[in-house]
Amino acid sequence: MLDYTALYIDGRWQTPSGKGVAQVINPATEEVAGSVPLGDERDVDNAVAAARKAFASWSRTPSSVRAGYIRALAEQLKTRADEMAAVITSELGMPVQWSRSVQVDGPIVGLEQYIELAGVMDEVREVGNSLVIREAVGVCAFINPWNYPLHQLIGKLAPALAAGCTVVVKPSQDTPLHAFLLAQMIEDIGLPAGVFNLVSGPGSKVGEALAKHPDVDMVSFTGSTGAGVRVSQAAAPSVKRVCLELGGKSALLIAEDADLDAAVRYGVQDVMINSGQTCTALTRMLLPASRYAEAVEIALQETLSLKMGDPLDPQSFLGPMCSEGQRRTVLDYIRIGQEEGARLLCGGESTADFERGYYVSPTLFADVDNSMRIAQEEIFGPVLCLIPYEDEAQAIEIANDSPFGLSSGVWAGSTERALQLGRQLRAGQCFLNGAAFNYQAPFGGYKQSGNGREWGEEGLNEFVEVKAIQV
Repeated sequence: MLDYTALYIDGRWQTPSGKGVAQVINPATEEVAGSVPLGDERDVDNAVAAARKAFASWSRTPSSVRAGYIRALAEQLKTRADEMAAVITSELGMPVQWSRSVQVDGPIVGLEQYIELAGVMDEVREVGNSLVIREAVGVCAFINPWNYPLHQLIGKLAPALAAGCTVVVKPSQDTPLHAFLLAQMIEDIGLPAGVFNLVSGPGSKVGEALAKHPDVDMVSFTGSTGAGVRVSQAAAPSVKRVCLELGGKSALLIAEDADLDAAVRYGVQDVMINSGQTCTALTRMLLPASRYAEAVEIALQETLSLKMGDPLDPQSFLGPMCSEGQRRTVLDYIRIGQEEGARLLCGGESTADFERGYYVSPTLFADVDNSMRIAQEEIFGPVLCLIPYEDEAQAIEIANDSPFGLSSGVWAGSTERALQLGRQLRAGQCFLNGAAFNYQAPFGGYKQSGNGREWGEEGLNEFVEVKAIQV
């Protein structure tokens, strides 16, 4: 069990001003996996002051030196990757077959690209009699989610360090242990004091204090759309920059000429990985009416083939929900779907196969109308909606009929055909014929899925102020 009693502020572990600790519950066993201290507004003030003090020297540190620290952190993560994956499995419940590759190895790839991208800060562009240069935005507050905790933290931290920003991190109360392990690694590489600061605690106290703090220049938040609105409201009086990565209800458009078996099986797996707790999950599968019955049968077969079980079992595809509260939310949506008239094909219950753990069986709804709540609202669980369409014009209309626009997918008979359809979908990214995630590409959403971008050079730009110097 990992029990932390101190916060990492100004380059050292400090006793918090806040009182009490928060227990971290293993969602598979319902036992305590560890604990972290509860920080308060005074801890936020101390962390922001440390970041502000460190900013002047860190932002002027040569980009090659900053790149060296990023490289050193990547090496630390590689050395301790199994340890980090085990911690995330214990606090999140993601099966070990995924935790290392998805939760740790992927973020390392994303981190390493900023070794080179740090040099972008040195570029000077001549425009007429002006020199256009980049400068770090300043002190940044990161409010992180629980579902891909290290992934989202690195997606903010890496470009911030490359740009020359200093940071204060608030991890989710459900999954904070990984952030404390990362802080240990940052201490080990000797990152200058105040560049990275860690304050755990409730969002209503620590998160709000960070968002409204007058000495924070930027806040980057990942979470629900409702919480993102509250962060924006708290940040507005000081006119700080806000970057939001919020909810999604993404569509997978399967064309009539697609390899139906491959497309449907891909779509099912995409939703069920991490027990559906993925903001980019393609939770609305749009199927041609002419092949609908066949597709429904394939989806049912694939869903029933996926093993749900102990996250420590390498054969488990799905683990539990992250928390009891999340399990209740998912079960409520399944009940709503049945009341709305969707046809429940499988799942739909908190399984009795396990004596302990926050498990929900993988669930398929057929004959879903896009106006239903289960098609319009983010469920964040292992629930897939199958929606028939008559022609591609209607399919595109259904796909775009959503308050969200984070991700999308198209599966068609050729890449050219898939690209033609994908260009018509209003979302920040689109996966064609099962394409892989790319850490060098910008990540972010349209509409109520947020604003700003993470990863790649566009992710770096979020942490940059552009200055024109007239000569």
